[in-house]
Amino acid sequence: MTGGARRARGFTLLEMLVTAAIVATLAMVALPLAELSIKRNREAALLTALRDIRAGLDAYKLASDEGRVLKEVEDTGYPKRLEQLVEGIEDATSAKKVRIYFLRRLPRDPTFRDTSVPAAETWGLRSYESPPDNPQAGRDVYDVYSLSSGVGLNGIPYNQW
Repeated sequence: MTGGARRARGFTLLEMLVTAAIVATLAMVALPLAELSIKRNREAALLTALRDIRAGLDAYKLASDEGRVLKEVEDTGYPKRLEQLVEGIEDATSAKKVRIYFLRRLPRDPTFRDTSVPAAETWGLRSYESPPDNPQAGRDVYDVYSLSSGVGLNGIPYNQW
């Protein structure tokens, strides 16, 4: 081989720069899509957690209305604490002192960032007596809502879901 016929192996600086520019452009396009996917997954988890807790609250109220949960005359039939859904309540109609459980575990609010806080404290609580437009905690737990100030992809704040 002569000196002119010999070709060096490897990439030129120009080829490396073009490749880096293409990769950077693809990353700029993919990053917002990844963030959107993460937000969508977090919102789906929030909806599932809200449905699970609300179903547990409704089951507790039904058991109370059926006489399976002992309650005072002034009680609404909803649990006094959110944790009672997991701890269970003694079935008043059972002679064997069987406990009724309404949830296996209490889900955390997926929008609540501090993982050291217990799951029950990640939710805002609304009592039966409080109005829907201004939820306040009270003698019982009628409903839960997210404490997050974030807004969902649908434009509705998480604390109004």
